[in-house]
Amino acid sequence: MLQIFSKKQFLKDLLEDFVDIHNHVLPGIDDGAKTVEASMELLKSLQGLGIKQCILTPHVMQDYYPNTKETIRTSYQHLLDAISSYDQNNIKLKSAAEYMLDAHFEYLLEHEPLLSLKDNYVLIELSYLQAPINLEDLIFKITLNGYRPVLAHPERYRYFHNNLDYYKRLKYLGCLFQLNLLSLSEYYGKSVQKTAKYLLQDNLIDFAGTDVHHLHQVETLANLMLGKKTAGNLVAVIQNTNTTFVIP
Repeated sequence: MLQIFSKKQFLKDLLEDFVDIHNHVLPGIDDGAKTVEASMELLKSLQGLGIKQCILTPHVMQDYYPNTKETIRTSYQHLLDAISSYDQNNIKLKSAAEYMLDAHFEYLLEHEPLLSLKDNYVLIELSYLQAPINLEDLIFKITLNGYRPVLAHPERYRYFHNNLDYYKRLKYLGCLFQLNLLSLSEYYGKSVQKTAKYLLQDNLIDFAGTDVHHLHQVETLANLMLGKKTAGNLVAVIQNTNTTFVIP
């Protein structure tokens, strides 16, 4: 059981044995790690935070990162081979994906199994510019196809910030929410931080992830301090993440 001991504490003190369900560690296929060596450095730094299990979630975004099961599988195997060569098998890994809700996603949803975080949990994301006009219909289709949509970093979609009740609408429709841990700092801006704390305090957050792309973000997480209230709210989210997504 995680405990809160002081008015402020380092986030990393809550992350021992954490299962990171959102990151961009796989090499060379999106805006995350560019090489296997960079992937290895990221994994090593995440282990320094206490993280011992990672579900690897490269973007599947037709206009920018048109990844497929094959490209993800190939990148994942390259990483596994490197880990084996350097005898660094002290971290558990699993490959999945982070799906942008674009027109191509609708095709994938109807024509092939999606790469899930675990069981029927599927990580999805929205454009930062605007939500798809058929967002609610898409969520309905995802659930109709037997999946549980996990919306990545809902706090980062600024077009919802002036209509906080819409987050509750998305929850009602069946969306689960995954908080970016960096959002609890001012890394993405004060508005994102404020919304992250609102969602956390209102018990709307289900899971957490790092969403790390590079070492600077891990360093920021390592130095992030949380207030007692925020840390207390985060404990249950971390425990739920670990319980739900533990890698066998």
